[in-house]
Formats: sequence, C-alpha cells, structure tokens
Amino acid sequence: MFLTHAKHAVWLPVLVLIIAMTSIQGGAALAKTLFLTVGAQGITALRLGLGTLILCLIFKPWRLRFSRSQLVPLVIYGLALGGMNYSFYLAIRTVPLGIAVALEFTGPLVLALIGLRRLLDFIWVVLAVLGLYFLLPIGHDIISVDSEGALLALTAGALWALYILAGQRAGSQHGPATVAAGSLIGSLVFVPLGLIYANPGIWTVSLIPIGLAIAVLSSVLPYSLEMVALTRLPARTFGTLMSLEPAMAAISGMLFLGELLSFVQWLALLAIIAASAGSTLTMRPSKQKIDLVS
Repeated sequence: MFLTHAKHAVWLPVLVLIIAMTSIQGGAALAKTLFLTVGAQGITALRLGLGTLILCLIFKPWRLRFSRSQLVPLVIYGLALGGMNYSFYLAIRTVPLGIAVALEFTGPLVLALIGLRRLLDFIWVVLAVLGLYFLLPIGHDIISVDSEGALLALTAGALWALYILAGQRAGSQHGPATVAAGSLIGSLVFVPLGLIYANPGIWTVSLIPIGLAIAVLSSVLPYSLEMVALTRLPARTFGTLMSLEPAMAAISGMLFLGELLSFVQWLALLAIIAASAGSTLTMRPSKQKIDLVS
C-alpha cells in the first residue's frame, strides 16, 4: 500500500503539470483559429480581459497588501505580462505555434544561463545557440521562419524574462493572487489596445463563450494546476518538465492547426528543449527559481 501511495505521489503532480501544458497550448491553438474573425490583437483583449476577470473573482487581488518598494515592480510585472501575451499572439499569426513557443522560451532560458561558469554549462549555451540559429530566418531557405513573427516571439521571451525578475520583487509570497494583480494592471493597457486594433468580429456576442474557453484554457486552469504541481514536485523536476512546453506546442499546432515542421526545425526545437532541461538539471540549488506563467 505504501508503494502504491508513493507512485501516486510522484505521478499525480506530473500528470497535473502535463495537463496544464496541454491546456495552455490547446488554448493557444484555439485562439489562433479565430485570428481571421477577431485578429491577434482582439484575441489578446479577450484572453487577458476575461482571464483577468476570472482570476480576480477567484483570488480577490484587492485584498493584497504591497509595500512601497513592491509597487513599481508590480506595475512592471503587470505590463510585462500583458506585453508578453500581446507579442506572442502577434507572433503566431505568421510563425508556427511550436517554433513561437521555442523562441519565447529563450527569455527564461537566458536568465537560467546567466552567471553559469562550469564547462558543462556551456554545452547548454551551445545547444540554445544552435537551436536559435536553425529557427531564426538568418539566410536560410524558403522554409525559414517569418522574420517579423520571430522578432515578436523573441520580444515575448524578453518580456517573459522581465516578468520573472519583476515578479520576484513584486511579492511572490502571494502566489497566484499576485498573478491576478499583475493581470489586472496589464489589462488596463493591453485590453483597450487590443480592442482598438481588433477586427469587427470581436463585437459578436456569440464569441463570448469561446473567449471564456480561451481564458480558462490559457490562464485560469493552467495557473491553478501548475501551483498544485509546484507544491508537490521538487523545483528541479518542475523546471525540467516545463522545458517540454515547446514540444507540446509543436504537437498542438500539428494536431489542431495542421502546422508541420521540417526535420531541421524539429531538431532545432529539441536543442532548445535540451538546453532548458539540461540547465535546470545541473543548476545549483541556490539558483533554482520557478516561474508559473507560460
């Protein structure tokens, strides 16, 4: 009986985390199917606005207390969160979902690699650089990635890194409630911006249920599940499993959007995954910091 319980203790949070990653990428795929009707900017407004509404109803961020030193990081955190979503949806207009997530993943990967000095650490740097070289449109042939979309995905990655840094100072002790507060701040800027540039189809009332589904799949459900997994898994295991997200995105894009990657693109994507997983597995304990938002 003890062995059975131990197996459940290990596999249940792993399963929960896989469901969370599947939810995020499924939500992204669903959002992309609406680009012609709503536009990428409109989808950002829907996801961020409705997701923020749900998060605020659940976590009630107005009850939180932040010190003066935390207010500026909190604002930066919220703007980075909104800008990350905005840039990412603009990126996947022209870039396959799996490649966009891999490029976006370079933001937190760079943070993980900064300050590493051991010889082994440079293996992960080389893998990441090789992956980027074969994913970015640097003199490759016709199957190369759209340059504007790639730049937007990298921008989303840079904002993700900024989100992590600001979030650590904004009050990570509040957990998901901090995400709700940051999401509220980001919504004040990027929801109006998204609505201004959205396609006219966004004002269709029948779109609200789909918008709610995207918000739940992309924000509410995965944030909650990731918190459950994080409290039951070692930080190193959590970070390693999260490194699989670009592959989950590529599979989601292939199944739901018909986005087929070339053999070289798959190798490049796997190189970035290996760099992320490897840097996490070999990271010194004092540097293990985990981010909850993808």
